[in-house]
Formats: sequence, structure tokens, C-alpha cells
Amino acid sequence: MMEKVLVTGGAGYVGAVLVPKLLESGYNVKVIDTMWFGKECLDSVKDKCEIIKGDIRDYKLVDECLNGIDYVIHLAAISNDPCSDLNPEITKQVNFEATKELVKRAKEKGVKRFIYASSSSVYGIKEEPNVTEELPLEPLTIYSQTKVWAEEVVKQANDENFTTVIIRPATVCGYSPRLRLDLTVNILTEHAINKGKITVFGGEQKRPNIHIEDITDYYIQLLKTPKEKIAGKIFNAGYENHALIEIAEMVKKVVGKQIKIERTETKDLRSYRISSEKIKKELGLEPKKTILDAVADLKEAFDSGLIPNSSDTIYRNIERMKELNIK
Repeated sequence: MMEKVLVTGGAGYVGAVLVPKLLESGYNVKVIDTMWFGKECLDSVKDKCEIIKGDIRDYKLVDECLNGIDYVIHLAAISNDPCSDLNPEITKQVNFEATKELVKRAKEKGVKRFIYASSSSVYGIKEEPNVTEELPLEPLTIYSQTKVWAEEVVKQANDENFTTVIIRPATVCGYSPRLRLDLTVNILTEHAINKGKITVFGGEQKRPNIHIEDITDYYIQLLKTPKEKIAGKIFNAGYENHALIEIAEMVKKVVGKQIKIERTETKDLRSYRISSEKIKKELGLEPKKTILDAVADLKEAFDSGLIPNSSDTIYRNIERMKELNIK
């Protein structure tokens, strides 16, 4: 009998790559998503899985979605600092309160494993050269604060019959059918291709990244890993802790030498870097793709017409949320 996976936020940037992979791996997949950014990204698999348009704050619907589910991969969230600042109350409702209810109800429904997508932003700004999972959390924004609160709920719920694991991904990069052009590597690539110029604000600030193909592979692997290896644990998932100017140079290398790079001053000197040695050592998970691969994938998507109008708000979460007047 096929094992059933519920993916919350399955029509999002990461979900749109993950869901087809889950199906290819032989899982029975159910998706719940608000579809704020459209549902076309799942058109290729719409006849192979159950896709439900709905909000995880609708607890009656959540209960129905959890019937018969073996595993939950919880991706749904108000997904970055600007979007979270737009309406902090909604951010609390979605990222914390709804997660708390989802965990509680999943446990009551007999779900065996719960994978939670947190964020490496929970660490805040650290001076340490290697930001490991053991360091204290110092969230700087409502987004990262709600992730910290939700992590605690997920961790506390772990027991012999309900295995929970938390992943703290770095910024994800690369092409997805539900593309985001408001993430570091993706932004710089889009500017290089469409403007012939990259503007770097500051430049020395470090940003950890992980390719979308790698993070989605990790989620699938976490479904298969023996529970004693992951139960109640937290893992960073991010590599290539490069400075912004280094990322810009990588983009230029792929897109073309004619691309100009301009640096300008900024007051935002936040610099992040994380260590992913734990997930490599304990689970054997390490990336197969690089930032250069992500840029090349995006360039190919632009060249082949997969991104016909990159100025569309659908590619930028905060602009889309403002447009929809999300409540």
C-alpha cells in the first residue's frame, strides 16, 4: 500500500519541485495550499495527486486533509521578513498558531512522521565562523520569531509514535515552476539577464544558499531515514556561505562577461552563515548542486521562454500579497 504524504504549501516555490519528486518516488501525495501564487505550477501532476485549495488556518479542512496521512511535510508559511512585516498578526496566525494546531491534529490522526521547514534566520547575526545547531537562537524579526515558536511546538511533540524533525534551510535558489525572483541568487540572475547589470548593496555580507533540487531531495530522504536517526532533531541545510559580491561574480560568470556589477552603500550589513556538518555527518546528506548550477538553470528557463514576464507580481511574494490584500 502506498504511503501517503501531506505537503502543506505544496504549490509554493519549494513545493512545486518537491511534489513531482514525491510522486516519482512512489508516494501518494495530497497538497493543501492557498494558491495565492496560482496553481499552474502543479499542472503536470494534477491528475496524479490530490490538490486542495485551502488555508491551514481552516482547522476543519486541515482535519479532513489529515485523514489517512502517514507523513506531513510542512512548508506552508508567510515566507520572509518583508511579507511577515506586512501583517505581523497574519504571520503569527499562519507560522505559529496554525503550525501548533497542525502538529496537534496530525498526532491525534496517527501521522507517523512530521517534517518541519524552519529557517536558518532563527540564529540572528552571529560572530562565530561556524553557526551550528547548538548555538542560541536570536530571532531579529517577526518571521524568525514565529519560526522559533513553531520549532519548540514541533520538538515537544516528538515521541515514540510521532517522529518530528526540523530542518533550517538556507536561502533556496534555482528554478521552480512556481518561481520566486525575490531571493538573493534568483534576483541577481534576473537583473543580469534583463538589465545587463547587477547592483550589489554592500557586498561583503555573507548569505548561505542551497539549491532547490538539493533541499527537495533532502525532504524525501527524511521520509526514508530510520526514525532513531532524526527523532526530535534539528538540522541546518545550507552551503556556499558566500559574500554577495562573490555571488554577483558567479552570476556574471554564467550569464556573460558583458554584465556590469555596481556596488552601492547600504545600512543593511546583516551577514549570515551556517554550518551543515551535522546533517552531513549524521545523515550523509550533502549537496549535489551549486549556486552556479542554479544560475545556469535560471538562465536556461529565461532563454527557453519559461518566464515570459518577469515583472509579474506572481514572482515576488510581498508584491503579490499587497495586490491580494491578504487577511
